[in-house]
Amino acid sequence: MINIKAKRKIENYISLTLSFLSATFGLFFLFWILGDLFINGFKYININLFIYDPVPPGIEGGGLKHAFLGHIIITFLGTVIGTPIGILAGIYFAEYGRSSRIARVARNIVDIMVSNPSIVIGAVVYALLVLPVGHFMGLAGGIALAILMIPVIVITTDEMLKLVPQQTREAAYALGAQPWQVSFQIVLKAAKVGVLTGVILGVARISGETAPLLFTSFNNNFTNLDPTKPMASLTVTVFQYAMGPYDEWHKQAWAASFLLTFFVLMASITARYIIQRKKHQ
Repeated sequence: MINIKAKRKIENYISLTLSFLSATFGLFFLFWILGDLFINGFKYININLFIYDPVPPGIEGGGLKHAFLGHIIITFLGTVIGTPIGILAGIYFAEYGRSSRIARVARNIVDIMVSNPSIVIGAVVYALLVLPVGHFMGLAGGIALAILMIPVIVITTDEMLKLVPQQTREAAYALGAQPWQVSFQIVLKAAKVGVLTGVILGVARISGETAPLLFTSFNNNFTNLDPTKPMASLTVTVFQYAMGPYDEWHKQAWAASFLLTFFVLMASITARYIIQRKKHQ
């Protein structure tokens, strides 16, 4: 009996030690990356970065106004397109398709889409939208990001709606509410915090994507607010500047990388804060 007890303690200590070392290993590289971005990126952030367009290569100065505006527009388009589709699909899975074979198949497809390489989505949108039109455009980039965003929102909405007690639905039906009223005015309202969290996570997911934008919106060296034309984005601009031979490009790439990482980090922290707050209510 004593030997069994000692053996369990040893196994427990070994498991805890391995878990601690694994967590330390992951956190070390996380803070290393964040620290490297802060050291190399924060010092190059200035007002010119936000208010000026790029200057000719090799000349100091200029900014990334075109990339900031383009990235905001493309991300906004992706969010506007992806959010309602994702929420409606999540409502269908949770409220109407629980026992449906079609819904089960669709749910499996959504699970696969979450881990699908983003470059594949970019290639598909390129073949369906860019090639027929004959040129790159910001709208195609927004659609590619929306496709990446939808699975995250669908899964989150589905899980959050399932957490709403069944008695809530039964009480609404007993009062004479129609199924759509129960879904949208009762259940969705009860799970709105969790659904909002999924939207925030979806925005954070698409904000740092580069590969699909290379195939769709491509890039633009000038400020362009027309989504039907090629449009600059921070991620593609960082990629091009980091690969370029000019020190000024490298400095601006570091600054943009820091800002992108900071935004994604803040979005993730906000989403987790909302989840924790909801749990303790």
